[in-house]
Amino acid sequence: MTVKPTNERLLRVLTCMMFLMFAMTSDAVGSVIPKVIAEFHLSLKAGGTFHYVPMTAIALGAILLGFLADGIGRKRTIIVGLLLYGLSSLLFAFGSSFGFFVVLLALAGLGISIFKIGALALVGDISHSPRQHTSTMNLIEGFFGVGSIAGPAIVAALLTQGLSWKWLYVVAAVICAALTLVALAVRYPPVTHPPDEPVNLARTLRMMRDPCALGFSTLIMLYVAVEVAIYVWMPTYLQGYHGSYTWLATWSLTIFFVLRAGGRFLGIWLLQHFHWGAVLALLSFAVLACFAGSLAGGVGTGVLLLPCSGLFMSMLYPTLNSKGISCFPRFHHGAVAGVILFFTAAAAAAGPLAMAAVSDAYGGAQYGFALATAFAALLCAGLVYNWLRAPAERRLASAGA
Repeated sequence: MTVKPTNERLLRVLTCMMFLMFAMTSDAVGSVIPKVIAEFHLSLKAGGTFHYVPMTAIALGAILLGFLADGIGRKRTIIVGLLLYGLSSLLFAFGSSFGFFVVLLALAGLGISIFKIGALALVGDISHSPRQHTSTMNLIEGFFGVGSIAGPAIVAALLTQGLSWKWLYVVAAVICAALTLVALAVRYPPVTHPPDEPVNLARTLRMMRDPCALGFSTLIMLYVAVEVAIYVWMPTYLQGYHGSYTWLATWSLTIFFVLRAGGRFLGIWLLQHFHWGAVLALLSFAVLACFAGSLAGGVGTGVLLLPCSGLFMSMLYPTLNSKGISCFPRFHHGAVAGVILFFTAAAAAAGPLAMAAVSDAYGGAQYGFALATAFAALLCAGLVYNWLRAPAERRLASAGA
């Protein structure tokens, strides 16, 4: 049965809104953690569990449950994930202890991993070529960028009105309830897989040895380690700035998120006119230049360059994610999406920890950014190699790129 165009459009809207919704909570953590630390009298390390715990849960859920989208179908996977995320977010309204909130964050992270795997697999079902798949992924991640802006803004509005930060999660739960109803009602395209191929965890683990899955996952790990350096540690790095651009230091994170979101929408046009390998290599070099320049010139240069890196980062993740998934047939999309998401979340959790450890060991946030610059250099080298040698081009061509 062919899915009607109206349903394809609705499925795209549903996927975009799911990404926007969970970005509201995941990328607002920088605004929430200082309030949590003050409210519960925590150390920085303890307060950081609001970031590390959900990221770890997403990573574990991705690798352990990545087969669900291929096993029980996209629709059931998305609904199960939305229900788990929505319920755990709603329960924030009834909690008052730090431990209870951490448990809810772990459950929410698990829910995110489940519905995100279903959504990523669904993108392949409604895309008629890898090129369209990449454009759709940039559109979806653009909405994720909008959620990244909306989340901190909602937290700021709540605090201005004298309300608790935890109502952000209740807002997300309300949105999640509406999306669950849409997910239940909409029609999904059928996906078939060979009857003699088992759909289980062992299949996902075998996929981790595939050169394309491992190669794209490694590039994504490096990218995520660079990106989280900005939204976790850039405000700390820029605290020492006292020049004439103080306002820029204050709004640096917002500027980064705005440029990242806008760049992803721009990427839809850019990737239709230029080869994706060349575009990513050039953008990764620009990201490296921003990080290297901020180290060479100190915070006086970093206050200008680091927020601007959001524009150059914008297309890297959705394009790498899309190309990695497009290397596989549709009945493998759930499993490979789980593998890539595992590496994504693992890097999101480990990257800030590694930077913090280096910064503490050497006595300054600039040393953590030196580590992030090394990650950016490795990413640039990998993407230049990908551009020049095109190791995945044959697989993408066979899929219709």
